[in-house]
Amino acid sequence: MAVDQSFVGRTYPPEGVYEVSAEKVREFASAVAGAGSATALGGPLATADVPAVHTDAAAARALGHADVVAPPTFAVVLAQRSDARFLADPAAGVDFSRVVHGEQSFTHHRPVVVGDRLVTTLHVDGVRVAAGNAIVTTRNEIATESGEPVCTATSVLVVRAPEAPAPRTQEEGA
Repeated sequence: MAVDQSFVGRTYPPEGVYEVSAEKVREFASAVAGAGSATALGGPLATADVPAVHTDAAAARALGHADVVAPPTFAVVLAQRSDARFLADPAAGVDFSRVVHGEQSFTHHRPVVVGDRLVTTLHVDGVRVAAGNAIVTTRNEIATESGEPVCTATSVLVVRAPEAPAPRTQEEGA
C-alpha cells in the first residue's frame, strides 16, 4: 500500500501535555554531548562536558533563563512523538519498517526550559513520490499549554519503495 497523498493538509490536534523535566533534559543533553561514550583518546566523556545551562538551574538563571535550558534539538523528542500519530494511522498507508528519517529542521521561537508544559500540533505538509519512494514532509508546531509558540519542527521522512522480488533461479523452477 502506498502512502496516501490525500493526507496532505491534514492536521492532528495536540494529544496530551509533555512536561519538560530536569531529568529528561539532563539525559538528552548527556546523550547529545556523548557523555559516557568513548572519545578519540579512548576515555569516556564526563557529564562535566555537558554545558551547565543544560544541567544547572543556577547557571541557566545567571544567563537570564527561567530554569535549565534544553538543547536546541530536544524538540525532536516532541516532534517524533507527534509524527508517530501520522505514521501509525492505518489510513495513511505508511509501512514503518520502510521509513528512513531524511531531514530535520527547527525554528525556535524561544528556548525549551524545565517546567514547560508543551503541546504539539502535527501538520502533514507534503507527500510526493520520487523513484518509487514516498517523501513525506511533516511540521510540528510546539507550544505551551496556553498557546505560546516555542518551536516549529519540520521533518522529511522517506518511505522506501518495496523491494522487487528476486528473480527465481532454475532450482526454484524459473
